[in-house]
Amino acid sequence: MADTEKRMIPISLPSTGQEEWEAMREPIFSGWITQGPKVNEFEKLFAKRHNVKHAIAVSNCTTALHMALVAVGVGVGDEVIVPAFTWVSTANAVMYCGATPIFCDVDTKTFNINLEELKKKITKKTKAIIPVHLFGLCADIDSIKKISGNIPLIEDGACAAGAGLNGNPAGSLGDIGCFSFHPRKSVTTGEGGMLTTNNYALAEKLNMLRNHGASISEEQRHHGPKPYILPAFDMVGYNYRMTDLQGAMGVVQIKKLDTFIDERQIWADYYTAQLASIPWLTTPQVASGYKHGWQSYVLFVDEKISPMKRNDIMENLQQKGISTRPGTHAVHMLGFYANTFGIKPLDYPGAYAANEYSISIPLHNRMVKEDFEYVVAALKSIK
Repeated sequence: MADTEKRMIPISLPSTGQEEWEAMREPIFSGWITQGPKVNEFEKLFAKRHNVKHAIAVSNCTTALHMALVAVGVGVGDEVIVPAFTWVSTANAVMYCGATPIFCDVDTKTFNINLEELKKKITKKTKAIIPVHLFGLCADIDSIKKISGNIPLIEDGACAAGAGLNGNPAGSLGDIGCFSFHPRKSVTTGEGGMLTTNNYALAEKLNMLRNHGASISEEQRHHGPKPYILPAFDMVGYNYRMTDLQGAMGVVQIKKLDTFIDERQIWADYYTAQLASIPWLTTPQVASGYKHGWQSYVLFVDEKISPMKRNDIMENLQQKGISTRPGTHAVHMLGFYANTFGIKPLDYPGAYAANEYSISIPLHNRMVKEDFEYVVAALKSIK
C-alpha cells in the first residue's frame, strides 16, 4: 500500500446486496408487506441462533427497551439503573415509562457497567437494571445477578447480536434481551429490533404490546376461519411492529451473522496487534469466556502522553479519509438529563473519561485488507 494513496473509509457500512434485494421481492409481490410470515421466519432463526425460546421482532431497539420495561412492570415512581455511558435511548426508554433512570458509572477497560458502583445504586425503588453490552462486549451478567438478586435484568444488546458469555449468547443471559438492526450493527434490516426471552408469560405480553395490545396477530386474524372475529384488547399497547420487508432482509442477514462476526474478529485481532506499539492508545480488552460481537472497535486515548488531543486526532484521520466517532456519549452529560437531574460531568468519572477520550475506528464487512492497513498506518503516523 502506498502511503500517499488516500482512501475514503466510512465508520460503518452495511453488508447488503443482491440476496437481500431478491428476498424482498416475495413480500412485495405477495402483497403481505406488514408483519407476517417473513417476520415470523426471522424470529425463529434469531431465537435459534441466540438459544432462546421466544424472539419478538419490533420496529427498533428503543421500542424493544420500552416494551421490555413495561412487560416487567416498570411505571411511575420506579427506578431503573442504566449505565451512564450508552446511547441515549437506554435512558429515554425509562423516561417513557414515567420512571427515573439511575445512572451508574462504567469501567473504562470494558466500557460496561461498573460492578462496584452498581452495588451502591440499588434501592427499594429499583424495579429493573439495564446492563448494556456496549460495542458488542457482553456485560458481566453473572456478577450482576449476584449483586441484583431477583431484580429483572433487561439486556441492552443493541450492539451484541451473536455475542456471548461463557458459551451463552447475548439475549439469553437476563430476563429479556433487546437488539438493534440499525445499519451500523453487524446485521441490519434498515431499522428494526428484536426482543428475546425464555419466559412464556413475558413473551405473550410482549407479543400483545407490540400490536396495540391485541390478543391475536394480524396474520392469525386474516388467515383464520372466522373473519368477523376481532382481537380482544385487554391492555394498552403500541404499534411497534416490524414489516415483512424488513423481516425478509433479516432472514438473509441472520444467516450471515456468524460469518460477519468471524471476519470482524480477524480484523479486530489485526488492529490490536498492530496498534499495540502506540503507547497513548488502549485497545479493547476482552477477557476469557467472552465472545465479542465487534459492532465497533473502540480505542481509548491517553491525552497525558498523546501527541495531540482526541478531537485533533479524529480531525487528522478525517482529513485522510478515515471516518471516526466517539465511542458513544455520556448520557448524564446530555442537556436534558444534566438539567433535569442536576448532574455534573464528573459525577460519573468513568463515563466522563469514556465520553472525552474514546475513538471508534472503522470496522465493518465491506472493508478490505488495504483499508485496515491504511487506518493503522494513519494512526502510526500521528506524532
